[in-house]
Amino acid sequence: MPHRKLKIFSIFFTINILIISCASREQIVYFQGNEELFQEIGNDYSPKLQPDDKLVITISALDFEATKPFNQVNYYYQVNDEARRQTYLIDQNGEIDYPVIGKIKLAGLTRSEAISLLKEKLKEYIIDPGVNIEIVNFKITVLGEVYHPGTFNIANERITILDAIGLAGDLTINGVRDNVLVIREMPDKKEFYRINLTSNQIFSSPVYYLKQNDVIYIEPNKAQINSSTYSRNTSVIISVASLVITVISVLVR
Repeated sequence: MPHRKLKIFSIFFTINILIISCASREQIVYFQGNEELFQEIGNDYSPKLQPDDKLVITISALDFEATKPFNQVNYYYQVNDEARRQTYLIDQNGEIDYPVIGKIKLAGLTRSEAISLLKEKLKEYIIDPGVNIEIVNFKITVLGEVYHPGTFNIANERITILDAIGLAGDLTINGVRDNVLVIREMPDKKEFYRINLTSNQIFSSPVYYLKQNDVIYIEPNKAQINSSTYSRNTSVIISVASLVITVISVLVR
């Protein structure tokens, strides 16, 4: 009888499953191609302001008193000067409501263009005004097969997809490098881009430079998917097999 039990046990547990995953150099190495064909990208790229951007605007001048009406302070926050700075949200019409001046349309402008526009409007009230604008909610998200997925606040207004992947700790060995998805939030729609990190054509991609709220998704390769499926199926098989063996053991006593 013990021999019969052993035979039944063997039927369920003497199955060998081998998963072989082979990754070629072409699937792993970034930026492949003739270096002479790399397309140059201008260094003057700057993202344009858009609705839902949150701005901190600081006005300076030799006449400090003249700047006070424009440098609003949020007294609800008493933690530090950084938290107390007044922020201005660009509304769905692309405008901010600025002290004294009123509505100003900034959406569609680069930061430097917005600064120039504000300077012109402030000249009516301040002699030789200085203007600084910060985008304080510039963030990007990296998900999927990277070592440190998450959402990252960007202090600099210019960031490339390579910078973003670097912030996330690079792709894991299981990440698909030739079909990376970038989701871009536009005022009236979402745009989807697929890029190939293993090709030097990435440098001419419209998503090489990221915009506010871009999401990057790295999908798992087939080996990772198969491994996950195998693990789940194995757990189910073991559970079912254990139940069957228990039932048979009771019946053959």
